[in-house]
Amino acid sequence: MAKQKKILNREISWLHFNDRVLQEAMDTNNPLIERLRFLGIFSNNRDEFFRVRVATIKRLMEMYNTRYRDIDFSPRHVLKEILKLVSLQEKKYNKTFFQIKNELRKNQIYFVDETEINKEQGRFVRQFFTEHLHPYLFPIMLKNIKSPGFLRDKFIYLAVVLHDSKGKQEDDYALIMVPTHRFSRFLLLPDEQGKKFIMMLDDVIRFGLDEVFKPFDYDTFTAYTIKFTRDAELDIDNDFSKSFYELMSESLEQRKRGLPVRFVYDSQIPAALLKKLLKKLKISEDDSLRGGGRYHNFRDFIGFPNLGNENLVYPEMKSLPHPLLKKSSNILNLIQQQDIMLHYPYQSFQYLIDLLREASIDPKVRAIKMTFYRAAQNSNVINALINAARNGKKITVFLEIQARFDEKANIYWAGRLKEEGVKIIKNLPGYKVHAKLMLIRRKEEGKNIYYAHISTGNFNESTAKVYADDGLFTSNQEIAQEVNMLFHLLESPYTPPRFKHLLVSPYYMRKSIIKLLNTEIKNAKAGGEAWAVIKLNSLVDKKLVLKLSQASRAGVKIQIICRGICVLVPGIPGFSENIEITGVVDKFLEHSRIMVFANGGKPLYYISSADWMIRNFDRRFEVACPIYDRQIQKEIMFMLQTQLHDNVKARLINSDPINQYRLPAPGEKPMRSQFYLYDYFKKLSE
Repeated sequence: MAKQKKILNREISWLHFNDRVLQEAMDTNNPLIERLRFLGIFSNNRDEFFRVRVATIKRLMEMYNTRYRDIDFSPRHVLKEILKLVSLQEKKYNKTFFQIKNELRKNQIYFVDETEINKEQGRFVRQFFTEHLHPYLFPIMLKNIKSPGFLRDKFIYLAVVLHDSKGKQEDDYALIMVPTHRFSRFLLLPDEQGKKFIMMLDDVIRFGLDEVFKPFDYDTFTAYTIKFTRDAELDIDNDFSKSFYELMSESLEQRKRGLPVRFVYDSQIPAALLKKLLKKLKISEDDSLRGGGRYHNFRDFIGFPNLGNENLVYPEMKSLPHPLLKKSSNILNLIQQQDIMLHYPYQSFQYLIDLLREASIDPKVRAIKMTFYRAAQNSNVINALINAARNGKKITVFLEIQARFDEKANIYWAGRLKEEGVKIIKNLPGYKVHAKLMLIRRKEEGKNIYYAHISTGNFNESTAKVYADDGLFTSNQEIAQEVNMLFHLLESPYTPPRFKHLLVSPYYMRKSIIKLLNTEIKNAKAGGEAWAVIKLNSLVDKKLVLKLSQASRAGVKIQIICRGICVLVPGIPGFSENIEITGVVDKFLEHSRIMVFANGGKPLYYISSADWMIRNFDRRFEVACPIYDRQIQKEIMFMLQTQLHDNVKARLINSDPINQYRLPAPGEKPMRSQFYLYDYFKKLSE
């Protein structure tokens, strides 16, 4: 990284983030199976990066070459840099996987392929193949392929060479999809003398190829893994005679036929077969081609099984009770008395479901409103809303149909809710609703009283177990009524109201943050207290980057905790010398967005659904909510300071060299913030 570079390209910054994930796989202090799972996370991240960001760059390359000459970077140059970094990361990746496999052997865990199993294991594999796997294998002869549209993204295929050792017929070729949507990628073989054996599903298919091709007069079969990545950006047409749900469903079908952006193959594949594949699948040299090892789709390693040895996985961290809620049988009454904040996954997400269950049978509750961006596959939250509707409550839901890669699931849930009489707020073409809001309306002494839950993360009980988020329960009527105003705005977005407490995009959240930073600049110039602590997933918005730089030059001390993309380079004299940026990658995925401003000695606290990106400020409905409760403010600052002092899993963002760990100072004790915070909340719950 050039030392004078002040702002990085966002795609390169994202690759630096994914390199931090890879570092977790490389970290020998992490349990072995967790290291394998980080390889899976890294691989999954990279796949989505190619499906979305690289696909977008390739589109930009076409535009750049034809019409657009005024963009401030060369897409072709960025793509070249991306492929260079990806290649370097791939080398580290393969080396890490080899090391982990060697370490697993020392723990009596062995990966074996179809050539390494003994007779007893062979009988077990053959039985599994015949009774379970074979019915889901449907080979397609390569010569019969007319179009590559049938190839499914996110899946791997075996390209099979059918050979006659007697030479009576020429070689033939076929493709077989590995059905990982039906079976685990990992087949556990019977233990032998305390040793555990794992066989990849790809190799199980290789073992049974003679059964698959019984009707053919071939006796030798070899198979090579290929993987096909498509452009996942949706093109939505402007046919106004169709509902938005119809348009989205059609766009999802188009995604299945998206243009190729990456083709990965086993580097041992015969040249003749590779040539035929590229021609049949309409893959050109302009696409990202890469020869790799025998196995692909390491994303499946996210689900690598626990194998009984506790030392190979992280210690279990069960969600903890909240000290104020653990003995309460009436959550609404407790919220009426004081604001409460839950910190996921340290504290239990179940309280939200319990609150909805309570509201569904409370005779005073009249209505519930909720936004969803990514609902769980089997959502107890949505089921609780359905139960409330059946109990006569008026339920209104906004379910974001355009949530990338969750569109299909959200369309399903929208239909399911509609069947139960739930009012569905229509999607807004061109905008997404990313705010995480829940509102309960209760009739108390003849008046409408509102209870709100405002969160930094999705109302998703699955991700709440691994995503670190914060959610506020409040009966502060000024805030809750503004949440209600926002729901009215989603139903009729043409007359935006003025919000006194909430910061709302796409209207004026960016302007509000700039105003808050301007106050710090003014105070710094006057010699007063001036600082800000900001926690984000991504920092990309150029206007705010430049405003942070202005604040730094004025003497405002700024500490940023940024997990993902960060285009701002800190510590540059005359630009960002008063800015420190770190990021924590560990067991949990840091997901909360928090802002704290000194405000002349009267700090202002906000939690938010929005990252500092153009899309979040201009093309999404987002909310930043002020935190007024003094005790909750102390909790937030304690958590921020704990992460700012992490010297085990914190990296210096955009450092030189990239992603340096922040190490303990001489005499300083190790501080692993996530584990420290878990122990802290555990003591509070006792």
